[in-house]
Amino acid sequence: MKTIFSEYIDRLKKTLDRLDQKAIARLGEMLEKARLSGNGIFIFGNGGSGANASHIAGDFVKGASFGLDQRYRFTCLNDNASGLMATANDIGWDFIFSEPLKGFLRSGDLVIGISGSGNSANVVNGIETAKAMGAFTVAFSGYSGGKIAKLADLSIHVPVEDMEISEDVHLIIAHMVKQALMRTSKPVLGMGSKYDERLGGGVS
Repeated sequence: MKTIFSEYIDRLKKTLDRLDQKAIARLGEMLEKARLSGNGIFIFGNGGSGANASHIAGDFVKGASFGLDQRYRFTCLNDNASGLMATANDIGWDFIFSEPLKGFLRSGDLVIGISGSGNSANVVNGIETAKAMGAFTVAFSGYSGGKIAKLADLSIHVPVEDMEISEDVHLIIAHMVKQALMRTSKPVLGMGSKYDERLGGGVS
């Protein structure tokens, strides 16, 4: 088992070394532009990618926004379970992201679709709908990048044929961008007094 762990760590390290840091920096610029312009930011994915989408939205709603007068207006579309199931049941699974975007999206908003393969039909449809409505689009993908890497205005591609590592690195990228933006936009570093107290050992 140790051999498997070592191989995984080695693959992860090599993948991180191959990332396009210019594209990641561009993602940070797009997020900051959306914040300063008051535009909404919508993010979504399936399975592990959906969990990452929820995690990223949470990080920006609280962590990256704390202490700012003008905050990141982040919404994770896959967090609305009843809306997802109703759309999947009555319209089709391929439209669970495109349908709510038609109700929420405004021209100039930012839309982030996450798909390890890059070919999940509902993520593809979400990005296509966003582009048609005048939003800026970002694709998080792995493997060859798939359809969304070609569709989106910005491709955040993790060059590895491994779903788990792709998902790992997507979250690492989001955390990198979050920390970079917090250093440049926040008046005071920190994420709340209770957070600081826990890290200081005062609260478990």
